[in-house]
Amino acid sequence: MKRDIYDEDHEAFRASVRGFLRGSVTPNLDQHVTEKAIPREFWLDAGMQGFLGLEIPEEYGGAGAEDYRFNAVVAEELSKVNAALGSCWGIHADITAPYLVELGTEEQKQRWLPGVAAGEILLAIGMTEPSGGSDLAALKTTGVRDGDQWVINGSKTFITNGYSADLVITAVRTSPEKKARGITLFAIPASAEGFSRGRKLDKVGQDEADTAELFFENVRLTDDHIIGEVDSGFIHMMQKLPQERLGCAISNLAHAKQILEETLQYTKERTAFGAPIGSFQHSKFLLAEMFTQVDVSQAYVDQCVAAHDRGQLTPIDAAKAKFWTSEIQNKVIDHCVQLHGGYGYMNEYRVARAWRDARVSRIWAGSNEIMKELIGRDLGL
Repeated sequence: MKRDIYDEDHEAFRASVRGFLRGSVTPNLDQHVTEKAIPREFWLDAGMQGFLGLEIPEEYGGAGAEDYRFNAVVAEELSKVNAALGSCWGIHADITAPYLVELGTEEQKQRWLPGVAAGEILLAIGMTEPSGGSDLAALKTTGVRDGDQWVINGSKTFITNGYSADLVITAVRTSPEKKARGITLFAIPASAEGFSRGRKLDKVGQDEADTAELFFENVRLTDDHIIGEVDSGFIHMMQKLPQERLGCAISNLAHAKQILEETLQYTKERTAFGAPIGSFQHSKFLLAEMFTQVDVSQAYVDQCVAAHDRGQLTPIDAAKAKFWTSEIQNKVIDHCVQLHGGYGYMNEYRVARAWRDARVSRIWAGSNEIMKELIGRDLGL
């Protein structure tokens, strides 16, 4: 199905992303898994190619692209190669960098954005806490004013890029009496005294993503580390969540579609009882259903991308896209494992690793249950 939202410039850009991935990334994927990390060389190479600073203005070292569709192209191509690549790039360039671009002061932009665009400063975002999960209003990490400084104490968990991040945009409770209206965002450098990391978390999938716990013990920061307005962090996060959820939807679908296409080829080549397994009616019907589900879902996500590019994507539509694509992604890849038979359960096959990698998409960026709650409230329920 032809996708009308991308023009020649987008497709030329897509070709350059694919070329970069073939040359610099694909040959090293097994090493990434072994080390449970995406090496700094990837970020520096991606920065040189201009893939990290798409939304960063040119005066700060970025591309200054005001067209979100270029972000979508990178997210798709990374996720086709590896789901963890898509999520780590997304956290750095698509989710966290916009906080600095849109909310940072001129001094903050000059201090951090050139390094972000170059891959020299790796970003993470610290929202989730051990006791909080999707409940951002229940944060326990605190920031207490002490003269001209803020003293920050607490912890975050499940932080993508957390083990290697140089700068973490962190949600901190600064006015407990205001509840959700008393949260402030701080840019916390990994070099700050009192900042520490736990071990790389041992996850079911996405081994390449260095997910970690972060700890803050009397971390002292001045006002020039505040992102946005004091006590406005919750509002800032709510404004940015639609782009985060749309980015998830884009990656979910690209990941599922790539594995589905590889599975289709496998069913044409693998034989049983003297015939390709794809020619059996069950396999044929199942593949027909899955390609239809992916194409129909893609049409909706493309509409959301176009709406976001116009500044018109609603939080509810973003929630629908995130919820639906993660369900389709997991169902499709699970069927792909089944179609591979015993080989589908072997980690040396991409489909097995993709199956493990996909499971988290129904949990992060707000669990699917939270997405349904938001959609249900919008229905007046």
